[in-house]
Amino acid sequence: MALTALRVGVGIVLLAGSAGAGRRAFGVEDGAGRTFLLLDTRVVERAEGAGLVLGTVEKEARNPLFVEEKPWEVRFDNLYANVFLDGGVYRLWYSPFIIDEVTSATPLAARATERYAPKKREMGICYAESDDGVVWRKPELGIIEFDGSTANNLVMREAHGSGVFRDEREPDAARRYKAFMLGGVATSPDGLHWPERRACPEIEAAGDTHNNALWVEELGRYVGITRLWGDGQRIVGRTESRDFRTWTKAVEAFRGDPEQQAYAMPVFRYADVFLGLVMMFDVGEDTVDCELAWSSDTIHWERICPGAPLIPRGPDGAFDCGCIYAAAYPVVLDDEIRLYYGGSDGPHGNWRAGGLGLARLRPDGFAGMRPVNGGTATIVTKPVVCSGRRLLVSADGEGGSVRCGVIGEDGLGAEACQPIASDVSRGAVTWRDGGDLSGMIGKRVQLEFELRNATLYAFSFAD
Repeated sequence: MALTALRVGVGIVLLAGSAGAGRRAFGVEDGAGRTFLLLDTRVVERAEGAGLVLGTVEKEARNPLFVEEKPWEVRFDNLYANVFLDGGVYRLWYSPFIIDEVTSATPLAARATERYAPKKREMGICYAESDDGVVWRKPELGIIEFDGSTANNLVMREAHGSGVFRDEREPDAARRYKAFMLGGVATSPDGLHWPERRACPEIEAAGDTHNNALWVEELGRYVGITRLWGDGQRIVGRTESRDFRTWTKAVEAFRGDPEQQAYAMPVFRYADVFLGLVMMFDVGEDTVDCELAWSSDTIHWERICPGAPLIPRGPDGAFDCGCIYAAAYPVVLDDEIRLYYGGSDGPHGNWRAGGLGLARLRPDGFAGMRPVNGGTATIVTKPVVCSGRRLLVSADGEGGSVRCGVIGEDGLGAEACQPIASDVSRGAVTWRDGGDLSGMIGKRVQLEFELRNATLYAFSFAD
């Protein structure tokens, strides 16, 4: 297989010192209500003639969705966007440099001969919203003063690299929205007014990146993702907190190498794994690409298809030809996954203009297994508990086919399966004579998939 396996089995895995009594343990054995991703090495026992490939994104034709257009949007740089659906409205928090003296003082004509060398800069948090996730408005909020006026969409000043999210489990409505940033945290009742802001020096991290955080049920803690520096390179750091106030000292979670450094990594949960959109900084080229990483526990991380971008940079001259910085967090809809990102048209360390971009991905389509040479491949899963009479798959079968069998079950083998020869998202597997999995509910089963010029992303059980 093309992905290095983590040293965990398919069964329930407890992290020593982390997951205590009463908390759900990490693992994929129980199939109830779960989607099993083929990128998860705990799921696959054997793959013959197959390798892991990234899903293919489709960029929105109207990109960039917005650009640097306000007096306080002096330089987007990396944008550090955070997007989610909230009450049917797309809400976006992004972090431009609202003050950048060098940019403001250097005319466009002079930038062809003068290299960008930043001096006094200040980053803030701006807010935008949208009904459809494509056309955005930047409301005049009247909250934060800039240049003598509050007629802007600023919600915070002097806040670098902020990850903003809505905490659905927070019982205190005054702290429902949370921000994790360089040097500390903040909480808010509405995501616009941030009355509680707290310094967290105990993290001991540089934090000069897109910091982000999430609640991890198995640990009973918030996990914060930030930046450390070591051996002359950027390193992804990880910290924990029980209350979003006091944090542990950040420790290394992921690194690249001196020439390909991990610049930022927004982390989110998808199905039964944690995914990281890791921005890999090419020091020699001074460019940034968005790659994919995964983890079973937020502690140990593996790159998926190293060197291959999940969101590729655009062609020369495009608004996103220089750098890509994925937003936290993907918006998962029934028919697609929306990956928002900040794109810029120049190298990381020089002049560049930025904008908000959108790339679309098929459901479950972050990465899947595919025949190595476009022929035929066989994938055998580890034993998983069957939790429904139907087997569903997400696959790209157009121009090929996917068949599935239950090992050791007469009438439900791959040879009796009706081939799936189209692109499906959680499409039902059928067998001749109408067989189903009713007799196996609650039992361990091993599945065998046959792929012919097709990609298999995920499977699940349903009633």
